[in-house]
Order: sequence, then structure tokens, then C-alpha cells
Amino acid sequence: MDLNLFVARRLIEEFLLEDISFGDITTNSIVRDDVDSEGYIISREKGVVAGLPLVEIVFQILDPKIICRMLVRDGQIIEPGMVLAEISGKARAILTGERLALNLLQHLSGIATRTARLVELATGGKAHIVDTRKTTPGLRVIEKYAVRAGGGHSHRFGLFDAVLIKDNHIKIAGGIKPAVEAARRGVPHTTKIEVEVEDFAGVREALGAGADIIMLDNMDPLEMGQAVDMIAGRALVEASGGITEDNIGAVAQSGVDLISVGALTHSVRSLDIGLDLKDIKRR
Repeated sequence: MDLNLFVARRLIEEFLLEDISFGDITTNSIVRDDVDSEGYIISREKGVVAGLPLVEIVFQILDPKIICRMLVRDGQIIEPGMVLAEISGKARAILTGERLALNLLQHLSGIATRTARLVELATGGKAHIVDTRKTTPGLRVIEKYAVRAGGGHSHRFGLFDAVLIKDNHIKIAGGIKPAVEAARRGVPHTTKIEVEVEDFAGVREALGAGADIIMLDNMDPLEMGQAVDMIAGRALVEASGGITEDNIGAVAQSGVDLISVGALTHSVRSLDIGLDLKDIKRR
């Protein structure tokens, strides 16, 4: 569940530039530079928290003297009214960074919470819940981190680290076999090749072509179980498309190895988390 803090810091520097530009004119007009305060980040609802390291980065970029004391850790279940962190230092920095810090924390916690829910519903099978590339442009590294915080796993990160042959690739190549053969010639021998199939004929062709992973696209759980029997351990089996809370248990029971869910990142609801200021001190 490690987070690449170097990449995260670079992202947050860009986010702050977008938000602040030439300065926080509201805060700088109202709050004197010698005013200190303490803020408490508080959960308003139950969920799984993710993104606390990003909160600390936001405030410390704005003022390296800011003190952030985390009272929970990413991946932990949180309850309404729970204090997640204490932020103390210059009030200007706290107010200026508040919205960005909360936006990131709410969004990533929503992803972690959604992931944890699906992981829970998929218990009983061997399948790992995995994310997809259906992420917010620019946020992939932290959104995939949030999936891991919720107990999920990562699919390929981008187009560069694995081959995923989909329907349009197959149409252009003239079939699954020529597509896999072309990919084998074009990538290192260490690179996994996955093929998306829609029916049993596709499963047989992908097996014959030597695919490492076979993605069952929009099959029902009964068909998935039959496909798993056909594949018989000769390739990893991934279920994808149409996965919901109502059917994920049955999908897991079908015997697939992986269940990929784009909704973990592309349409998740943010968790309700706030920041309240307490003591005001003037130097």
C-alpha cells in the first residue's frame, strides 16, 4: 500500500498552483500573518480512510512549520465524529490548504470505502478485486493507491506495462491468434499478455494462442464458471464488465482469479470529511 510521495508532492504542487495562483485573497485580507490556530479533521460518516499523507504534504508545502498529527492510518475504518488528524500552525496556511486537503482526502476515502465494500461482498472466492485505467487523468497514482488502501489490488498501471488485447485490436489484427502472435513479437518475453473475450469460442482461441490472462467480458456468473472449467488453470481468469454489489458474490464464487471494476475510480462518491478550527492565538 506504499504511496510514491515524490510523485504525490509534484501533483500537489500543481494542484496548489491551480487553486492559489497569485494568492488566497480572502484569507490574506482577513487573517493576519501572526495568527496561529489548530484544526481538527473530522469524519462525518463511516468509511475507510485514504489520503492522509497527502493532507500533510498540502500543509507542509504551504508552511514547513505546520505540525500534522495523524490519529488514524490509511486503510482504517472510521466512524462519524472521529478525529482523524490535528493540524496546528499559521492560520493562513491552514485555511488556504483546507479545501485541497479535504478534496483529496474525501475523494480517496470514497474510493477506499467503495473498494472495501466490494472486497467484503466477494469473500468466499479466491478472486482479487482490481482497479482499471478508468481513472481521473492526472490522479491515477493516488487513486490506485486508494484502491489498495481499501483492500483491492492494482491492474496494469498504464499502456506501457502490460498487453491487453481488446475487441478493436482483435478486429484490426484479424483475430485473437494473430493479435497475440504480433504482441509476442513486439514485447519482451517478461511481459504478460491478456486477451478480452466475449464467448466460449473466444476463450478457446485465446487459450490456443497462449494468452497469459483471459478476461471474460460481460459474461454472467454461470458462464464464467464454465469458462473457468475450460481454462483449467492454463491462464489467469479475469471477470470484467457489469460487476455490481448484487452480483459480485456470485462472480467471485465462479472461480475467477480477478474481478476488475472500473467504478472503483470512475464514479465513486466522496466520503464526507470536514475540518474545524479551534484555538486562535496571536503572537
